[in-house]
Amino acid sequence: MSTLLDSVSLEARKLAVRSSGLPAQSLNSAVDLAIESRAEGLTLQDELDLRKSAEDRLFGFGALQPLLDDHTIEEIWINGPGQVFIARSGIALKTDLILEDREISGLVEKMLRPTGRRLDRSSPFVDASLPDGSRLHVVIPDITRAHWSINIRKFPKRVLSLGDLENLGSISAGQRAFLAAAVQRGKNILVSGATQAGKTTVLCALLEEISGSERIVSVEETFEIRVTGGDWVAMQTRQPNLEGVGEVSLRRLIKEALRMRPTRLVVGEVREAEALDLLIALNSGLPGICTIHSNSAEDAIAKICTLPLLAGQNISSSFVIPTVASCIDLVVHCELNSDGFRVVSEILEVSADGGSLTTEHVVL
Repeated sequence: MSTLLDSVSLEARKLAVRSSGLPAQSLNSAVDLAIESRAEGLTLQDELDLRKSAEDRLFGFGALQPLLDDHTIEEIWINGPGQVFIARSGIALKTDLILEDREISGLVEKMLRPTGRRLDRSSPFVDASLPDGSRLHVVIPDITRAHWSINIRKFPKRVLSLGDLENLGSISAGQRAFLAAAVQRGKNILVSGATQAGKTTVLCALLEEISGSERIVSVEETFEIRVTGGDWVAMQTRQPNLEGVGEVSLRRLIKEALRMRPTRLVVGEVREAEALDLLIALNSGLPGICTIHSNSAEDAIAKICTLPLLAGQNISSSFVIPTVASCIDLVVHCELNSDGFRVVSEILEVSADGGSLTTEHVVL
């Protein structure tokens, strides 16, 4: 079947070049020719499988397309040929799919083609968004030992609200009411948690509570945040080109966002020195929400007090800690349990006491 699929794909491309018809018509013609040329014929199911596989190869992402189309799959990652894994409901599973190195590199090239992002020895890492909104991350040898490493993070097809999260059991009724009121009052919120804990999902649910009259400006490394309706502008970072110029950093985006008349600033994830720019923006009276990796809500506060120090030697804790105390109102911590269930495990209230920072857990 693999040889037949190769033949159909090649013939479909030839027909598309020679004719002025639609690509789908060229594909159907190529499949019909392939079936007629086989003396032993194909069963109806074999024919349907051939059409679907050829369609995925020509118009989608080949053997990965069925995994991308499966809404129950949250993430796909590839460690090498025969090492394709998926996550369902937070649980990792190994698939039977086998992809050769050349096929993997070809799929990545196809995924990156419309994004303008590059991957080579001088730039061996890349983050990009796929057409369906999934986030792609790739690392190539010799950074990896032998094979390309690929992660595709998928996101829910629709934005979940706080009410949806309550119905799923991820938050309680008390947490839902408290968080909705906090967003509507313009509180500054950190959403914390480990990888795959559901930070972006919770962030997007919080954004659903913002009034439609507000202007939201979001900045992130690759597009993940989604807002339904309203006045919203989304921006993402950009890699430098081959000459080493043209880079747009998260720090630059935060500064540019302040010139766009926002009433709410959203930062996809704070990892480095951009934490300083975020604090300065929040300290000016602009409400904001962002995510941060941490093991607990207390650790999130410790981290947001440390990251601004990366901005330069002239930034000291004596400035950062009082600024965090006056800027950050709440930390919402997300956890992924061992059974794959995601919950908001704690909410921490942050306040300033003179020049120091105090925290208190919110019990709901």
